[in-house]
Amino acid sequence: MQNVNLEDASVVPVGFWHQLDNGLIQCDLCPRECQLHEGQRGFCFVRGRLNDQMWLTSYGRSSGFCIDPIEKKPLNHFLPGSAVLSFGTAGCNLACKFCQNWDMSKARDMDRLLDQAAPETLAQAAKQNGCASVAYTYNDPVIFYEYAIDTAQACREQGIKNVAVTAGYINEKPRETFFQHMDAANIDLKAFSERFYKKLTGSSLGAVLETIEYAVNEADTWVELTTLLIPGENDSEKEIAEMSEWILEHCGPNVPLHFSKYHPDYRMMNNPATPQQTLETARDIAMKTGLNYVYTGNVIHPEGQATYCPHCGEKVIGRAYYEITDWHLNNGSCDHCGTPIAGVFDSHPGTWGNKRQPIHLNGKI
Repeated sequence: MQNVNLEDASVVPVGFWHQLDNGLIQCDLCPRECQLHEGQRGFCFVRGRLNDQMWLTSYGRSSGFCIDPIEKKPLNHFLPGSAVLSFGTAGCNLACKFCQNWDMSKARDMDRLLDQAAPETLAQAAKQNGCASVAYTYNDPVIFYEYAIDTAQACREQGIKNVAVTAGYINEKPRETFFQHMDAANIDLKAFSERFYKKLTGSSLGAVLETIEYAVNEADTWVELTTLLIPGENDSEKEIAEMSEWILEHCGPNVPLHFSKYHPDYRMMNNPATPQQTLETARDIAMKTGLNYVYTGNVIHPEGQATYCPHCGEKVIGRAYYEITDWHLNNGSCDHCGTPIAGVFDSHPGTWGNKRQPIHLNGKI
């Protein structure tokens, strides 16, 4: 953290660290637990040590703000059709070689964070633009923990809900507070093998599974899961079946699972894109395992984008990509047989559709 200006409002002191006997400071926010000399940054790049204190250098700063459909997060059972104000900062605590947002998550140039917004400014902007929620996304909100939580508090004061899009790589104590402030989360379950996590993300599967179990079973947060299927890496029928069985046993049948299409990116440009048949096969395996709500993403597949009643099998929500085309819910229950559909639903779907609307916020922090 050399040459950090402590007068800069985007540099704030943070918690979740302790001093070691050898003089190093250990960051306790995530399982990486970086041990830092004076002037060093952690692996995430935005948290570091200066003057024997841990600091966050990206508070209130973003590479941009955009209004998206909530289904893009992806969340299919949380206020369908609604608009969500999305933003991220820079850096990440994982090292995914296939990162689809690498230009932000791998950024090492803080000057690219040109937009600024105080938490209250973000909450007001969401309300003024008719957004039902704010999403902490693009890069992982775990690393801008304090900014995300302050914004979440400001949003709740305005009646705006909060959405985390996260890899779930966070330690136990900060995890509890984090999910207390999140109304919904999409957690990346990137694969179901320690080999994959170590080789392609530089992290561990076990820590992520702990987060998923906590968020689903102990937090008051609506949770959906996403797996980006990469040919030859995490798309075997055996692995998909084992993952589906774990979800069923530890989370129950009603946690939605999204299988998304991979396209070559970042440091894995030679891997082919995911065939649609792979996604459809994965969906079939997960549903045969007993999961009630399984989706295919980043492809045109009406059947894999629709929501079906797990009791009578009738379609209750139809989608054309992110746009709601059919709605057969009555107070969150199937119109056909009355079975409750797991999720958070308004009486009517939102009408945001497939729009993506960048907005500019440059409020002081």
